[in-house]
Amino acid sequence: MIEAGCDEAGRGCLAGAVYAAAVILPKNFENELLNDSKQLTEKQRYALRDVIEKEALDWAVGVVSPEEIDKINILNASFLAMHRAIDQLKLRPQHLLIDGNRFKKYEDMPHTTVVKGDGKYLSIAAASVLAKTYRDDYMNCLHKEYPHYDWNKNKGYPTQKHRAAIAEQGTTPYHRMTFNLLGNGQLALDL
Repeated sequence: MIEAGCDEAGRGCLAGAVYAAAVILPKNFENELLNDSKQLTEKQRYALRDVIEKEALDWAVGVVSPEEIDKINILNASFLAMHRAIDQLKLRPQHLLIDGNRFKKYEDMPHTTVVKGDGKYLSIAAASVLAKTYRDDYMNCLHKEYPHYDWNKNKGYPTQKHRAAIAEQGTTPYHRMTFNLLGNGQLALDL
């Protein structure tokens, strides 16, 4: 069976797009280092990205912009990013393995949601690594345009320094305006 693992990166961020990847690995693929991208160092993730891109039968990355996130909410945006990644696969999977507990069905394709799947299935772990590294590349580029927000370090997550920069500098076109940007008890969407 051709199975694609899917995962996203950037869901909890205050700024930037959400990224997702879909990866189809060879049947007997093995890699001792491959694990949930959050358990790996940056250097390990980038080394693994090269291995995944060379050895996967197919892989793709999908992106949903901050504007789209604000329109459809972050949960739907995460699903859409996964759908966009799956859309780009040249090899059509027969089954999808999704990291998490919810997913919006993709066409007529069967899927299984797996909580903490990036620590249980190599294809989901591979998708986790690709989504994270491609999103990190994107946030590093945005950092050059907006250095005050420290995106080269926090990648858009709600750190104290990021929130202080929002309070001092205001928002950018990359901030998710429906999120609780300042963390000061302002009304936030419960997604």
